[in-house]
Amino acid sequence: MASTADHSLTERPIEWRREAAQVPYRAALSEMEARNAAVAAGQADELVWLLEHPPVYTAGTSADKSELVDPRFEVIEAGRGGRYTYHGPGQRVGYLVLDLNKRGKDVRCFVHSIEGWVIDTLADFGVKAWRAEGRVGIWTQDIDGREAKIGAIGVRVRRWVTMHGFSVNLDPDLSHFGGIVPCGIDEFGVTSLSRLGLDVTQARWDEALIAHSQDFLDALDKSGRGACAT
Repeated sequence: MASTADHSLTERPIEWRREAAQVPYRAALSEMEARNAAVAAGQADELVWLLEHPPVYTAGTSADKSELVDPRFEVIEAGRGGRYTYHGPGQRVGYLVLDLNKRGKDVRCFVHSIEGWVIDTLADFGVKAWRAEGRVGIWTQDIDGREAKIGAIGVRVRRWVTMHGFSVNLDPDLSHFGGIVPCGIDEFGVTSLSRLGLDVTQARWDEALIAHSQDFLDALDKSGRGACAT
């Protein structure tokens, strides 16, 4: 699969990989699991992998089949936490294979730090986003004035090395979310940067995300010192 890797984006031993072409979900999951094992064994660098998938529904470990409303695409058991989610063209996914043994063994702080990273990146495009108590993910005000999800988070930790990560809706077909109850929350809608009137390419999103990556990594380091941000 065509990709670019740049080890110079951060001083830390992390590989940053950015895919231009779509990566099938099963192939990404297999590669992520292999990288997780290699990082845990000290045989590979940590990884931040930015990509896009062909249309697919993925099921987390808490998925309820009653929330699979119209499975018009393949449904794959992901092994991550959470319930059903959708991935597809126009959605940028970030997979994080990071070693929490040296970054603080605190999954709650890890998720909190991811949320902050995405929120800060969205702010660069003029989008005010926030965390919501009791609802993992990234939320903003939709065009109808109601609260809606613009980014999802689902992680797995094995031997204190992380897998999976987050997704942000740049310009996906939002009707595809209608096949599931996204993340088990049916009282709120799903939105995207495009729906909010913003034209943000993969490249622009990636560059903005990378620009905030040091703050994200610093937040993880603080969690390792017992100082999880609130």
